[in-house]
This record gives sequence, structure tokens and C-alpha cells, in this order.
Amino acid sequence: MSYELKSVFASLPHMERGVAKVLGGDPKGNNFLYTNGKSVIIRNIEVRRKEYLGFSDERQLCLRRFGAVFLWDSGSSVGEIVGHSKIINSVDIKQTRPYRLVTGSDDNCTTFLEGPPFKFKCTISDHSRFVNCVRFSPDGNCYASAGADGQIFLYDGKTGEKLGSLGGEKAHDGGIYAVSWSPDSTQLISASGDKTVRLWDVGSGVAVSTFNLGSDVQDQQLGCLWLKNHLLSVSLSGYINYLDRSNPDRPLRTIKGHTKSIQCLTVHKADGRSSIYSASHDGHINYWDSESGENEEFVGKGHSNLVSRMTVDESEHLVTCSMDDTVRYTDLSKREYSASDVVKMDMQPKCVSVGPGGLAVTVCIGQLVLLKDKKKLFTLDSLGYEPESVAVHPGGGAVAVGGADGKVRLYAVQGNTLKDDGKVLEVQGPVTDMSYSQDGAFLAVTDEKKVITVFTVADGYTEKSEFYGHHAKVVCLSWSPDNEHFATGGMDMMLYVWTVSDPDKRIKIPDAHRLHHVSGLTWLNTNTLVTTSHDACVKQWTLRI
Repeated sequence: MSYELKSVFASLPHMERGVAKVLGGDPKGNNFLYTNGKSVIIRNIEVRRKEYLGFSDERQLCLRRFGAVFLWDSGSSVGEIVGHSKIINSVDIKQTRPYRLVTGSDDNCTTFLEGPPFKFKCTISDHSRFVNCVRFSPDGNCYASAGADGQIFLYDGKTGEKLGSLGGEKAHDGGIYAVSWSPDSTQLISASGDKTVRLWDVGSGVAVSTFNLGSDVQDQQLGCLWLKNHLLSVSLSGYINYLDRSNPDRPLRTIKGHTKSIQCLTVHKADGRSSIYSASHDGHINYWDSESGENEEFVGKGHSNLVSRMTVDESEHLVTCSMDDTVRYTDLSKREYSASDVVKMDMQPKCVSVGPGGLAVTVCIGQLVLLKDKKKLFTLDSLGYEPESVAVHPGGGAVAVGGADGKVRLYAVQGNTLKDDGKVLEVQGPVTDMSYSQDGAFLAVTDEKKVITVFTVADGYTEKSEFYGHHAKVVCLSWSPDNEHFATGGMDMMLYVWTVSDPDKRIKIPDAHRLHHVSGLTWLNTNTLVTTSHDACVKQWTLRI
């Protein structure tokens, strides 16, 4: 048994309103990079999906946040930054001799240094608000500074002498967060909170084109990059736009995805194509073509808070429950939210499971809710325990509910009600997840005590096996279509694929998402497992079992 990482659908950059996002490019112009939390995402400029953790091996001088300059490979000091009274937002180093260094700060100033070792030469106070970005032209003859005052100033790259400005009194109607030079140093682009990116002819100081990226707050432009012939910008939404010089009002393409931690996922096959659906901490749901990585979001207004669980029912509706106290049914043929397909819960839902005939059961705080055909039929309160997870048997007649007390209770669906059948299954600790195998033969339960317990349904839910291997709480579980294997993810950042008939026969995938635990997993087919994590990435694994 072995595994191989098949593909990565990488996260978008994590964005904050009013905070610039740096997009970097490699010297050959083939890849660009950005950060999201602890991750550095490296993407091929032509191909969308690529993810690494680490940094480029280009040797250059770097700047610490508080003003020390050092050689990144050896750590040797090559000067200190003085002249600022507030945080430094941006730094750039002239890549041709004589070397120069410029910084921009929240104190509305830039500083100009000569070196190495770098020594302070002057402070420049042309901006009236925060300086968000400073960049030398590739030939080193000039550098630009951009600020929250909507202005871009140009300076001599060797002396720091002011040469002029772009756009006259103002380059943008809003604050400017980033600039990036063309490879030949004759033009640059600027990204602004006024939701536009502008292409400038540096010699004349005139805007050649204005790219309009939308009208919503999320369309504010907080970063940009000119890499070879590609012009990129990044919106407050995290979306990365490939700008079209021949059509400034419509990007060539937009890379979408998640900026925040992914909480759950599921898969669905239609017209011979498999799609992956993922939901993140902010309520955003994205869907991906499993082969190409092409992706998009649903149309309309959806969940407003964390989506805790999602699944697909037999009517091909995506059923989701969220911390916004709703359960939603979204038609996967339309991929459009509908206000009429929202069921309001009395308490916050934690988990939802679906069965045949339009049946669904939702676990909420302190209660169970039976739904059918998008309507609430029955609510069971005063449980005497706190329910955490739920699984509806594929046959539809039985419902298993896992509790924080380390017990699994079985309920029967009788007409429009749920009835406790009195059977209780014991596991090692508080239940974290549970699922029936697709043929309904087994029920697998994960718990906080690092144990997975499998019960045989036909034998009255007798315990078949316990599976050990995780070093911390197990948090998610999914059965393979072959009903012989299932996968689990734990807080130990381990991913296991287990064999029902032989607990010792398993695949162990350590650090599946490197810096975060697996938050959700599902099977695309019997040899492909899909996982998500708080790193906001979706990964596919090829398994040989």
C-alpha cells in the first residue's frame, strides 16, 4: 500500500482591508508567489495549481521589520535603518551598482540609504499619508513610492532626487497599495482601493489604461505584479486577476478559491465529470473540476458564517449547515443560492447527514432535527447528553448520533418522527465524527481518545475492530466506495487509510498539509482521496491499496 500526491488546488492570499499584499516573481518570470498564514504559495504563471512551503533560493539582501539589514543566507549585518518613527511597510533594493535601499513607512515618509553597508542618507516627506509601497525600476535608474494619499512619486535611483509624479495631483481616487514595473522600466502598474489598476507611461506621467475590477468593497485592489507579459492584481476578496490590456473592463481570467481555513468538503459526479465542493470559515463555498482545477463560486448570497458540514442528497442538492443557524439546499445543476431553500434552525447546527427519500437529520446544540424535502418535520429536545455528530443509514431507517459523553445512540425513523430505540454503543471518548459505509454494513466512529471503532450493523452493532495509530484527537472520517477502506484525519496532522478486514494494513500519510491538521476528507473514487485543511488548500492523493 502506497500513496502519491496527485494535485494541489492552492489557497488564495490572505487579505486584510487597508493592508497591502505583496506578490513576488522569480527572476526568470515563470512563477509568482504570495503568502497565506504560515504558507508560501508558488504558482506557475501559466499553470494554476502549485504549492510549496519555503522560500526562493535567490541570494539577495533582506530587511527586518524593525530596520536591520542583513544577508539572508549568512545573517551577517550590512547596516541598520534609521529615520522612521513608525512601522516600515515596504522596502526595495536597487539590483544594480551602486546599490541603494529605500523604505516606506506609516510615518508618511520614505528613507534613502546608500551601501552596503547601508547608511542613512535622507528622509523624504512628500506623501501626506502612509507610504504603502516603494519599488526600484529593473534598470535601477528610478524608483517609485505609492501612498494612501493616492499619489505616486518618482525619484532618481542613484541619488534619491525627486523627478516628478504620475497623474498630476493624484494618480488614483483612493489609496494606492502597490506598484510594479515593466521589465523594460518604461511603464508601471498601480493597484488602488478605488477598485482599479492603472497602467502608466513613466516618461509622460500619463495613464495609458485603467482596469476596472468591480464596484464591491471586495474589489478593492491591494497588490499587483508585472511578470514578463503578464499583468496581475489581487483583490480584497483574494481573487487574482490576469489583466487584459485590450479589454481593461474584463480580466483575461480570475483565479478563485479560499483565503480562509476550509472546514469541510464533498464530491459529486455529473455528466461524467467529478466536482469537489469545499466550504471555508467565512461561509464561502467553492467548487472545483477535479481534473483541471477550474473553479468557481455559487451565484448569490449564501452562508454568512462558518460551514460545518456539507453533503449531497439523492436529488442532487448540496446540503450544508452553518453557524449562521441555517441548513441550505443548493441545486447543483444551477449552482445558485435560493432564499426559498433555506431552513432556519432554532439552535446552532453542528452536523447534517442525508438519507433516501429527501430525509435529512441535523445535530444542533442540545437537539436533533428531522427534515424531509427541505422542511422541518420533528425536533427532539431534552436529550440528556450533548450530540456532536450524526449519520443516517443508507437504507434510511436508522440514525446514529454520537455524543460528547463517548456514547453512540441509535434512533429509528418512524413516519415523521425520530424514536430512541434504546440501543447505546460505547466508544473510548467523546465522539468527533461518524459515518456508515456506503453499503450500510459498517458504522465507523472516531473519538477524542485517538481511537476509531468500527461496528458491524447486521450483527446488532457488535464491535468489529478498533483502529489505533493517531497521536492526537481524530477529527474526520470518510468511507471508500469499495466499503473495505476508510480514511481518517487527526489533530496530529496524520492522515490514515485503514483496511476493515485487517487493522494492521494501512497507509500512513504524515504532515498531509504540513502545518495544519486535516479538517475534511472524502473519496473521489476508490483510488483517489481528497483532503482539506486550515491552510485553505485542497489536495488529491492517489492511493495504491
